[in-house]
Order: sequence, then C-alpha cells, then structure tokens
Amino acid sequence: MKITILYEDANLLVLNKPAGISVHGDGKDTKEYTISDFILENYPSLKNIGEKMEIPRTGGGKIDILRPGIVHRLDKETSGALIVAKNKKTFEFLKEQFQNHKIQKVYRAFVYGKVADPNASLATGGRGVISAPIGRSPNDVRMWTAGRGARSGNTELREAVTEYNVLERFYDTESELEMKKVEHQFSYIEAYPKTGRTHQIRVHFRYINHPIVSDPLYSGKKEKALGMKRLALHAYRITFTLPKGESITIEAPLPTDFQQVIKDYKLSKVAEKGHIC
Repeated sequence: MKITILYEDANLLVLNKPAGISVHGDGKDTKEYTISDFILENYPSLKNIGEKMEIPRTGGGKIDILRPGIVHRLDKETSGALIVAKNKKTFEFLKEQFQNHKIQKVYRAFVYGKVADPNASLATGGRGVISAPIGRSPNDVRMWTAGRGARSGNTELREAVTEYNVLERFYDTESELEMKKVEHQFSYIEAYPKTGRTHQIRVHFRYINHPIVSDPLYSGKKEKALGMKRLALHAYRITFTLPKGESITIEAPLPTDFQQVIKDYKLSKVAEKGHIC
C-alpha cells in the first residue's frame, strides 16, 4: 500500500491516504499497519507531537494510542488528503483552524440515486445544503444519525452542516427501461462539510436518502455498486493557512477506483475536473 506525500515543508506535510488503512490504532491487539506507523517510521521525531487518545482496556485500565502529528482523521475506507504537523506550535495552529471551521475541505463521492436538488449545480453556481444535527445512533454504537433518529436516542446532538454540488447524474445501465428504476440511478457529487462531525458526510447523505455507494454502515440493504469495493468517498482538496500566513490548497488526485468509474460510465470532463472552490 503506497502512501505518497502531496506537500511538505519544515512545519507540516500532507499525505495522500489510501483507502483501507486506518489513521491510527484502536487499542486492540492487532498488527494492522496504520498511518501513524508510517509517520513514526519516516518521521520518528514526531512521536510526541499532538494529542494521544485514551482507549479503555478490556478488564479495566486504559491504553494510550499515539497519533503523531495528526490533527484530523479520515475513516479507514476514505482516501485522500491528510495533514500532519511536524511540531507542537504548528499542531496547535492547525488545530485552531479546524476548531474554528477555517479549513475548507472538498470531498468527492458517488451516491445512490439521482440527487434532484436544482440548486446543487455547477451550471448555476448554487449549492445544496444539508443542515441536520448529528448524534450517536440509539441502535448501533458504531453509527451516528441525523435529525429525528438522533433525537430519539439518549445522546448529545451537535450542529452539522454540509453543502454539496452535483457533478453529474448517471446510470449503470444503457437500457431506457431499467433507467427508470432507482437501483440503476447514481450521482457523482462534491461535498463541502462546514462542520467536522464524525461520519458527517456519510450520515448527511443517508439523511437525504442518497447514501454513499458501498458504504458498509449507512447504505442499508443496498448492494455494493459501480465496481466500488469500498466506501466511495475521497478527500479531494483541502485549503488551509500555513504558519507564515499564506493560504495553500492541496489536491489529492482521484484514486484508481474513482477514475475507473468515470471511465466506465463516461462521465463528462466537467465532472472529472470538478469545481474549483
């Protein structure tokens, strides 16, 4: 599994995280290789940069999970841009940007169904908006939920807002008759989370009945589709301020599986290139 560096200077680096690798361990006694392992192997001086995470041990006690330089995280099956701080000052500087929603993040995803919002179009310059608080699911400890489902549980709700654009609507069939069936309809979207809740994009698109393709937690009984064997979500672009005050935008190239869907279903050059924010 190749981990490439998209950007690096004296204070930080931006990694292109592949799908299928966790950002850090979960406290279980496994030999799973993580992004944290990669950082410690290549940048051992970052060991004590950032904040450790405490995980309860089975039978009592706690274990510290190292997160060397890691300011934010991506789900295991999500690919794309991940920022790592090289020193404590930069870590705090970036942390403040995340906490105050100053960092602009752009994700790409394939979702089930034709997203019908007429405002969410590159042609008009408008965006769709999903504004629904998120809390833990009352039915599954692994999951989060939005709206009434969250309110019905004994959980703290947190404000969550996701804006989005529809890059293209398409079908996985050439049969006009089959195209009328919802199971053959898909959308290629770009999402702009304005808050940073766990699983936010995944939860919000399920909330509007367009879960992300091949999502093992939030797509319900829908089958994996489009040849995507993993969650079809990619952290495509991130814009933030460097310690010296300069704004920078880093783009993570679309992974091979995304490129294959674009090729197989003949998505347009506009959708392939995307929207520059």
